[in-house]
Formats: sequence, structure tokens, C-alpha cells
Amino acid sequence: MDAGLASIAPPAPVIEGKEKVGKLKLQMHVSADGMVGTQKGPTHFNWDDELRQYSVANTENVDFILLGRKTATDFIPHWKSVAENPENPDFAIGRAITDMPKIVFSKTVQKSEWTNTKVQKDLVESVSQLKKQGKNLLAYGGHDFVASLIQHDLIDEYDLLMNPVLLGDGSTISKGLPQVKPLTLVTSRVFSCGTILLQYKPL
Repeated sequence: MDAGLASIAPPAPVIEGKEKVGKLKLQMHVSADGMVGTQKGPTHFNWDDELRQYSVANTENVDFILLGRKTATDFIPHWKSVAENPENPDFAIGRAITDMPKIVFSKTVQKSEWTNTKVQKDLVESVSQLKKQGKNLLAYGGHDFVASLIQHDLIDEYDLLMNPVLLGDGSTISKGLPQVKPLTLVTSRVFSCGTILLQYKPL
């Protein structure tokens, strides 16, 4: 086991003779044509009180947030500043994200520059060990990092928030897939703003 993981993740509890196995879920906004970002300008992805409440609830029972290094550079400072302002409408989700331990995956960064955050290099080994220890994990992005998670079959639940907008082209999370990956729909939810939660699990 990675020494860094040993210091932040105690062994999983044993329940009725079996070890609890954790899972990794992905929460990500996508356009109606499957894009998660574009170089053309704003994505016009929805974000309102209903989606805020959903996002806060989705952090419950999560032990670690997982991020790629490129996303972490802006993501962690942004939510930290939000968490410091109780008047911000995103305060609750900001606090949830900021207070939760995070793991940033990078092959170049040697030491974390962020509080409450560890840096790991080996994606597959680290995630597999955490799940074996019963840890529940939540990934937000970015798209290259998520594509790597998908390629290595590490995601157990896809929480895709499909927005009513067509981007035409842009970034996707299916980049570099060596083969088709069938998913099965677990549940769906329509938000009043028009965004639809599509929750899938791998077949």
C-alpha cells in the first residue's frame, strides 16, 4: 500500500464477517450532446438552489474528493473562498467541499500546496486501495482525469447532470476509450431548471 494512503485511510470496518467495499462516484455536468466543456465561451450549464441542494446531499457519506491536478489548481481555491463567505449562495456546498479531505492525482506535483489535501501519483493503485478500505469517493473532474478513471474501470456510479444546451464540440469524458462501455440507468431526476440527473452504473 502507498505510504501516503496508509496515513489517511484506516482499515475498513468489518460488518458481519465481510469487509465493507467503498465505491467511486462521478458527478459532472454535461451538455445535451455530451460535452463537459468548450473553447467557444460559457457552457450555460444550469446552477440554481435545487442543484445546490442536490450537490450538498451528494457529498454525504463521502470520505474523499478526487481531482486531477489541472482542475485542482482552480477548483480548491475557488471553493475555499466560497466557504469563507456565509453570504455566498454556494456557501453550503463550498463548506462541504472545503472541509472534506481531497486527493489530487499528479505525476509532476511532489507535495500538496492545498490544506486538507494529499497528492498521489498512482491512480489505479490508490483508488483501488481506498475502495478496498471501504472509502467512498467522489470525483468532479477534469475531463482528462475522468477519462482515465473510465479507461481503468474505476467508476462505480455516474451522476451525469445533462443540461439543455448544445455545445457543438468541446471536451468529453470518453476521450481515448479503447472500447465501448455499456451502462445501465439506475435512476433519473428532472430539475425545474431543465437539467436532468442521469445516474448510471457500469454493466
